[in-house]
Amino acid sequence: MLSDTAIAAKIAPGIAQLQPYQPGKPLSELERELGIRDSIKLASNENPLGCSPAARAALQCGIDQVARYPDGGGFALRQALAAHHRVGSDWITLGNGSNDLLDMIARVFLYPGRESLFSQYAFAVYPISSQAVGATLSIAPAHDYGHHLTAMAERVTANTGVVWIANPNNPTGTHLSGEQLYPFLAALPREVIVVIDEAYIEYAAGAHPDATQWLPEFPNLIVTRTFSKAYGLAGLRIGYSLSHPAIAELLNRVRQPFNANALAQAAALAALGDQAFIAASVALNRAGMEQLQAGFTALGLCYIPSKGNFIALDLGRPAAAIDQALLREGCITRPIAGYGLPNHLRISIGSEAENARLLTTLAGLLAPC
Repeated sequence: MLSDTAIAAKIAPGIAQLQPYQPGKPLSELERELGIRDSIKLASNENPLGCSPAARAALQCGIDQVARYPDGGGFALRQALAAHHRVGSDWITLGNGSNDLLDMIARVFLYPGRESLFSQYAFAVYPISSQAVGATLSIAPAHDYGHHLTAMAERVTANTGVVWIANPNNPTGTHLSGEQLYPFLAALPREVIVVIDEAYIEYAAGAHPDATQWLPEFPNLIVTRTFSKAYGLAGLRIGYSLSHPAIAELLNRVRQPFNANALAQAAALAALGDQAFIAASVALNRAGMEQLQAGFTALGLCYIPSKGNFIALDLGRPAAAIDQALLREGCITRPIAGYGLPNHLRISIGSEAENARLLTTLAGLLAPC
């Protein structure tokens, strides 16, 4: 808190008690702090393959233009995304990562007196963006670590402004089927905005629904996507939303000028055209998930089954001490006590070698003395 009470008294409602988002520890910071080398980062759900060679080539071609402002409307990328999703380009809004879109949505549709509804164990940005604009937080209890849609529906009131659903969910990796999600959407009042956050959808196989298919039917639906995960462009911060053009026009009223930088747009455009890279990333993730699940089972540890590129491991005791011990061994994972899961570590799926090192290190730390 600010020590100057005069300044503190002028803080916008909702900010005073707000806690900032805590990102995963960078490799460089860990190695600098502990004086170690060759550490591995399995904390931020990044793609161990990096990015597409096509995206890398686009970055090299675009470097000579960095003195110029980017296309503020993102014409080429929006056209490509529109073709990819079979919608008009006026259904697309670009963001500085999908988090930027979530913040825009909160700024447009939430304010003091309005309610922001999300699930227990939901992505931290939902309450942060909602509280920042003075909205009331409404938190539905989870079911098996995932969204309890009945409990969420019971909390919808005349003051509900936005309902947030991550599918798959971060940090638990749980997911909702189309048979579960569609009736929930159909029953919501049409004046309530519902956000389906699909940051991890590329990793979700099988019968996982693609909420963009429901956009024509639900004018109150916004679907958010990102290039940070499967596309491997986390460092460039580029994401987008799909919505009815009337909603996209509102989002563009609060969108910051040039929020999608030139290199990010160029890399995303190239990455979108390299679906073979996405297939390889998904295959590596599937193999890594099986590797970690088998290793955790062999160690007698429980985990939450995940449809993302991460897995929430239940250590059966407060995870903070194990997390610190892993850090000293050069393994960065993500404690999620801040999400109400003090016994869990969220562990990103890495390369085969990274996964093996994590399992070996964890086995050594958990072995009886």
